[in-house]
Amino acid sequence: MNTLSHRFPPAARWAAVAVAVTWLAGCAVAPPAASPPAATAAAPAPAPASTEAQRPPASGPGAASVAGQARTFSTQLATYTAVGFSTVPGWSRDDFTEGWPAFLGSCKVLTTRGAEWKSVCDRASRIDPKNSTAIRNFFESEFSAYQIRDDDRKPDGVVTGYFEPEINGSRTYQAPYIYPVYGQPEDMLFVDARKLPAGGGTVAARVQGREVVVQTGLSTRDMGAPGLYALNLSSITRDTLDRRVRLRAEGRQLLPYYTREEIETKGAPNARVLAFVDSATALYEMQIQGSGRIRLPSGEVIRVAYAEQNGQPFRPTLAQNKSGKPASQVRTRGGAIELEVDDDEVDDSVAGIRVRGFTLARPVASGAVMVPGRRIAGPVIGSGITDPSYVFFKESVAGTGGPVGAFGVPLSAGRSIAVDPRSTPLGYPVFVSTRAPGTGAPMQRLTIAQDTGGAIRGAVRADYFFGNGTQAATQARRMKERGQLWILLPRGLAVAAAATSSIRTRGGAVGADLPQCLVPVEGQCVDD
Repeated sequence: MNTLSHRFPPAARWAAVAVAVTWLAGCAVAPPAASPPAATAAAPAPAPASTEAQRPPASGPGAASVAGQARTFSTQLATYTAVGFSTVPGWSRDDFTEGWPAFLGSCKVLTTRGAEWKSVCDRASRIDPKNSTAIRNFFESEFSAYQIRDDDRKPDGVVTGYFEPEINGSRTYQAPYIYPVYGQPEDMLFVDARKLPAGGGTVAARVQGREVVVQTGLSTRDMGAPGLYALNLSSITRDTLDRRVRLRAEGRQLLPYYTREEIETKGAPNARVLAFVDSATALYEMQIQGSGRIRLPSGEVIRVAYAEQNGQPFRPTLAQNKSGKPASQVRTRGGAIELEVDDDEVDDSVAGIRVRGFTLARPVASGAVMVPGRRIAGPVIGSGITDPSYVFFKESVAGTGGPVGAFGVPLSAGRSIAVDPRSTPLGYPVFVSTRAPGTGAPMQRLTIAQDTGGAIRGAVRADYFFGNGTQAATQARRMKERGQLWILLPRGLAVAAAATSSIRTRGGAVGADLPQCLVPVEGQCVDD
């Protein structure tokens, strides 16, 4: 987000969003949510049909991979089990009108994904958007609910939060606005990791526009030929969700794209500077969130969204406790960065940013900012962050809606989530049962999977979009709760293979031949 998306164009945001910071206040994992309270008597909803009536029939020959017919099916990462809507905690109490605009937004994209979605979205357009009961009935009649379990068949996972930050900035380089916000570099090249030979040798490649094409059948002796470049496979990072490796040309070699340190000390002469901001740590946070707003001295607001990422692995070394002990574990969203330490005695703030338990690295002086065509005089204050990953932005249309996520539609505060698109396809409805940050009250509602994140990996994993503003930032930074997920699949939709009768274990051989994606979609989730 994209991002990350973001977002995440959708394919790009996966890797990107690996860079983002929700300076977590709420690092400790909360205990599993208790059983939800009984439904209130106020405004009772019509009782849903019995569980058995809603449960899909036993799967038969050829029916095991069709939603609404298969009782259970699996991918390499997850197992999906059919349930009745009446068994989903909080289903009958949700106000479905709040999430309906987000679902209709997804429909604008989903209608191009097949006949099942087109017919479902056509019928959705005729539903009264102000009638929660009608919307709930629509979902119950058009979809089948499947609980998502991870590859150990555990139902519990983690729900975190992210938001759209705002930073003070300027269009021109002048103190205190000295940290450049870069657009996508013009010299960045791409290669499909799936088309690269295995191993760590050196191969010959050609550059066609922005794409790198490996030339098979050539030896290192041929690499001096016109138009050929040498690519050392041992130097690249292949583990990106979009299967894309980011490169640059230097002489007759193709190298991994510049690291954060290289960009911050030497500048990015092939990238347009969108603006300059007054805080390195706030800029890093915006990179982690995958989008943000830059408020100019005139009051004008520049809205930026994820454009690309440098392809380097996300390895933050941001925090330490009061005794200098580094964080024992760092997980990142592409929307949230979660830092965990074993010691409770910690510093509470630094550089104006409240960070529960952590001291952020202080800025250090470095090189000069590069802008296409000219060098800006004067020192540049680097972030002091050794994380090699770096996010590039693009300007997006300012508006009252949320930032555009990986799915290409604006995010809805309180109803959009970021997911791992391998196990939860983008655009699909997902019911989330977790607890609200701070209060611990049950938070059970229908959301729409519309974003991804570099570290949002795993089947039962969601990153909840809280919106923008101070309250959203506070909630997102505190959000880290146990949760469970149910995906809603249109009846008749072709999905993954049927589950085997064997018990699957993490990393085991069982299920290795299953598809990686629940619903393969080019640019979002692609099976190898």
